[in-house]
Amino acid sequence: MGELGLGEQLSALRIPDLDATLGDVARVRVALSGGAAAVEALVGIPAGAVRPWAEDAIAAELARSGYRLGRLDIQQRIATHAVQPSLSPLPNIRNIIAVGSGKGGVGKSTTAVNLAVALAQDGARVGLLDADIYGPSVPMMLGLHGRPDSPDGKSIEPMRAHGVVAMSIGLLVDQDTPMIWRGPMATSALSQLLNDTRWGELDYLIVDLPPGTGDIQLTLAQKIPVAGAVIVTTPQDVATLDARKALKMFEKVEVPVLGLVENMAVHVCSQCGHAEHIFGDGGGQRMAVQYGVPLLGSLPLDVRVRELGDVGSPIVTSATETATVHSYKMTARRLAVQLSGRRQVASPLSVSLLS
Repeated sequence: MGELGLGEQLSALRIPDLDATLGDVARVRVALSGGAAAVEALVGIPAGAVRPWAEDAIAAELARSGYRLGRLDIQQRIATHAVQPSLSPLPNIRNIIAVGSGKGGVGKSTTAVNLAVALAQDGARVGLLDADIYGPSVPMMLGLHGRPDSPDGKSIEPMRAHGVVAMSIGLLVDQDTPMIWRGPMATSALSQLLNDTRWGELDYLIVDLPPGTGDIQLTLAQKIPVAGAVIVTTPQDVATLDARKALKMFEKVEVPVLGLVENMAVHVCSQCGHAEHIFGDGGGQRMAVQYGVPLLGSLPLDVRVRELGDVGSPIVTSATETATVHSYKMTARRLAVQLSGRRQVASPLSVSLLS
C-alpha cells in the first residue's frame, strides 16, 4: 500500500468516545522510507484530545499493513469558524462559543467553567467571559479574588486560573453589590467586558450567558460574532421545554447550535452504588433527536462538582479521573469536534506539515 492509501487508512481510525474519525479532525500525511512510516497530523481540535490515543492506534494500524511507526508528529491548528452573516470574527479570538440555558438552576455556569478548563487542559488557548451581569458566579468557581489590573486606564487585564483567562463583572464590584440595572445598561456592560478586556490570542472564548432569552442574549446574537452555541438542560420535561426556547432563539438569530449538554442526568449513591435518575431519564436525548442536534454529553449529579466549585477548583482539575471528570472532558472534546466540522473562515488544515 502506498503513502496515499496509508493516509486514508489512518484517517479512518475512530477516536474513542468522540464519535469521530482521525480524518474528521485532522489532515493526515504519510511518508514511507523502507519499512518505516513517518506520520504527520495537523489537528483542528485541541491536540490533547488526540495525543494520548494516537501513537498506539496508529502504530497498530500500520503494523497490519507491514510497516512500523518511525515518527509521529501531531500539530494543532484551530481554525476561525464562520459567525452570523452580518458580523465578522474578532481578529484575536478565533471562536466565540455561547453557553446558554432556557432556565436557571440547570448547572449552566458550572458546565461553562468546566468546559473552558477542559479545553485548556487539552492545549487550547481559552478565555471565559461571565456574561451573567446580574448573578456572576465565575469568579467563585475559578477561585478568583481581587481586582483585575488596567495598565492604561482604558483596557482591563483578564485574570487567570486553571489555564484559563477570565473576566466577569463580579471582579469589578464588591461581592455583595447587586447590579440594579435596566436592560440597556446590562447589555452595554457585556459589550465593554468583551471589547475592553485584553484577551490576547484565543482559540476559544466561552461566554457564560444568563438563563433565558432576554436582552443580553439578543445583544450577543446581534453584536457579537458567535461561532456556535451550547444549550445546557436537565432531563425533566419542564427544563427541556425552556431549553427548546433557547435553542429556537439561537436558530432565529443564525447562531448554529453545536449541541446539547444534559446535566444532572443520573445520581450514583456514594454509599451503595445505586443509580437513580432523580430528574427524569433521557430528556436531553429526546430533545437532541427532535431538533437534529448532537447530545454532547450527559453529566452526572455528583456532590463533588458542587463542593469543588464552591472552593474554586473545577471538577476537571481533580487529580482522580472519575466517571464525572471523564464525562466533562469528553463533552468538551465533542464540542470542539462539532465546531471543527463547521464552515471555516480560513482553514489552517490546508497547510502542509510535510512541505
